[in-house]
Amino acid sequence: MTLAEIVLWPFSLVYGAVTHLRARAYRQGILRPRRLDGTVVSVGNLTVGGTGKTPMVLWIAERLASEGKSVGILTRGYRGRLSESSKKNEPPSGGSTSDEVRMLRSRLGDRVAFGIGPDRYASGGQLAKRGVNWFVLDDGFQHLQLARDVNIVLVDATNPFGGGRLLPAGRLRETRSALVRADIVVITRSSHAPAIESAIQRETDAPIFYARPKLDAIHSFTDGQIGGNVAPSALGKLFAFCAIGNSQAFLADLRDWGLEIAGHKFFPDHHRFTDADDEEILRQANEVGGTGLICTEKDLYNLHAIYYGKMPIFYCAISMRIDGENEFWSTVQETAKSNIEAAQLKSPMTQ
Repeated sequence: MTLAEIVLWPFSLVYGAVTHLRARAYRQGILRPRRLDGTVVSVGNLTVGGTGKTPMVLWIAERLASEGKSVGILTRGYRGRLSESSKKNEPPSGGSTSDEVRMLRSRLGDRVAFGIGPDRYASGGQLAKRGVNWFVLDDGFQHLQLARDVNIVLVDATNPFGGGRLLPAGRLRETRSALVRADIVVITRSSHAPAIESAIQRETDAPIFYARPKLDAIHSFTDGQIGGNVAPSALGKLFAFCAIGNSQAFLADLRDWGLEIAGHKFFPDHHRFTDADDEEILRQANEVGGTGLICTEKDLYNLHAIYYGKMPIFYCAISMRIDGENEFWSTVQETAKSNIEAAQLKSPMTQ
């Protein structure tokens, strides 16, 4: 353990006790989740960030929309709030809505409604009044206040259990035993991880699927405007930067996709870039002989003025590739149907 982990370890004990007692209270019916008038599919994880949650939310929302469902995404909207600018699908920086929400809006357009705020039940109720009856609960595994019909948990194969330590000493939001609540587990960034499967199966008998990020396109980003597709072979030596939950995984993905990465700089998740950040990124890129900059799509919404700099900037548009996607989707639908029927047999919950 590092010195910081040793110092924070007592706080992790307190955090772990509180989360355990809270989950137990819901499990035993002391606390009751509130149920929306519709089907709720939750996407979440055990660790803090970096599992591929946003691409999975996007995949599920697109699949539901393609089937003609009336879909809403319920999200806290980290560091953001609903604003007029967020309704225009604009890529520039400085908006008041969170980076993830703005990215999802730009991809989904008017096909999906958004309920943004910490009270997901209240947000969902507002959407239900507009006819939404399928809800994707973003980052919902620990949001026990809202009943869900499918609990999907993502586990990142590159760092499956956050070093085994709870927040704040580690990256775990809950202990591995919380997987007992999962209906479906998806191991991301891998196609075969038997050791991780075994660890998961000690906690739950939920079906396990695999998924990986898929590169859809690389776009230029000039003067704050998204440009057309750029072939990887035309990019030269790139300097990568990002502010996401698993920066090392993004770097590995770039290299797997055949890009030449001369150097990199990482920032905390959801970081909003400043003048000083811009200068430092450009300085380091020049030092390693970079001919361009590359970041994630989510980073676009936190950029400052770096796209007005002296070096071209590109970003990766990615999606989720799920192994056996038709079987995965059938499992989601069957689980929802089964859980809804089971809930209807019980006494109605207090709304």
